[in-house]
Amino acid sequence: MRILYTLLLATFLANPVFSQKKSDKLPDGLYAEVNTNKGQILIHLLDDKAPMTVANFVGLAEGNLTVLDSIKITKPYYDGVTFHRVIKDFMIQGGDPTATGGGDPGYKFFDEADNGVIHERGVLSMANAGPNTNGSQFFITHVETPWLNGKHTVFGKVLEGMEVVDAIQQGDTMNTIKIKRIGKPYKKYNATLEFSKVFDEMYAVVAKEQLEEKKLRARNAARVAEAKGKTQEEYKEYFYKLIKEMEPNAIQTESGLVYVVRQEGTGEHPQKGDRVSLHYNGTLVYGGKFDSSYDRNQPLDFDYLVTGLIPGFNEGVGLSQAGMKIDLYLPYYLAYGATARPPMIPEYSDLIFSLEILNIQGK
Repeated sequence: MRILYTLLLATFLANPVFSQKKSDKLPDGLYAEVNTNKGQILIHLLDDKAPMTVANFVGLAEGNLTVLDSIKITKPYYDGVTFHRVIKDFMIQGGDPTATGGGDPGYKFFDEADNGVIHERGVLSMANAGPNTNGSQFFITHVETPWLNGKHTVFGKVLEGMEVVDAIQQGDTMNTIKIKRIGKPYKKYNATLEFSKVFDEMYAVVAKEQLEEKKLRARNAARVAEAKGKTQEEYKEYFYKLIKEMEPNAIQTESGLVYVVRQEGTGEHPQKGDRVSLHYNGTLVYGGKFDSSYDRNQPLDFDYLVTGLIPGFNEGVGLSQAGMKIDLYLPYYLAYGATARPPMIPEYSDLIFSLEILNIQGK
C-alpha cells in the first residue's frame, strides 16, 4: 500500500496538469504569448497604463489594425520577425521586419511614457527615435534601466519565460505572437477602436501644445529683438519686469540676476574654494529643458568660484545655503551672452536654473 501511495504521489507531482504556472489561471486582462525559437515568453499587457500602445501591439500581432482610416494592417506583423538588436545585460529588441532598426509599420504614434510604470527587469517597452516616434519596435529589459523612464513607454511585464529572454541572441526569431483575451470585458476588445480613441485625444492635446510652442517662439523672438536693441542696463529692467509677470515674489540683484527661494536652507553661504554639491534643472525662459543633473541621477560637485561656471550661476549659488531650493533667472549677459551654444541654447538666451543645494563643505 505504501509503495502504491508513493507511486501515485510521484505521478501527481510529475504530471504537467498539476504544475503551478502563472499561466494556469490568469486574471482578467490582455496577454501576449511570444513564441520564439528559444521558447515561449508570456507577457501581461498593461492596457490600463498604456492603452494606445497596447492596442497598437495587439493590432500588429493579430494583423487587424486600421490607423488614420487609411493604413491597414491585415497580416500578423510580428510573425517570423527577428530580434535584430540584443545587448547583453541590457535588453533584447525586435519588431522590425527589415531587421535594420529603421523599419516601421508606416505610421508613428504618441508616447505614453509618463504612466508611472518604471523600467525594471522584464518589462516590455517601446523603442523610438525620439519623442512621439513609436511604431512597431519594442524591447524587453534584462535589468533595471531607470534612465529610460519617462522617455520610452512601458506597456507590459513578463510573467513567464525570463530565462528565454536571457537566452535570446541577435538573429533569434519570433515565430508567432498570440494574444489572449481573459475575462468578459476583454472578449470583445477591438485594437483599432482602442487605438483611435486615445490617438484622437492625444492628437488634440499635442496640437494645443504645438500652438503654445509657436506662441513661445514668437515671444522669444520679440525678446531677442529687445535684447539686441537695448543696453545692458535697459535690458536688466526689461528682464526683471518680464520675470515679475511670472513670479510676483521674484527679487533682482544689482547685477540683474533674479531669484525666488522655494525652500529655505540652513548654515553658511559658500565661500571661495568650498565644496558644493547640488542638483539642478536648466531650462530656457521661453523654451524647454537643456540640461539636468536629475536626469543623470548624479549631482554637480564643484569648488565654488574655482571651477569655471557662468557668472549668474555662481552668483546664485553664493546666495544659497545647504538644504535650500532656489530658482535662478539669468539674463543672457549673465549666462552665455549673445552667442549661441548649439544645439540646445540659441543666441541671447535667458536661462532658468532650479537648484537643490545638497551640501556645502568648507575648505
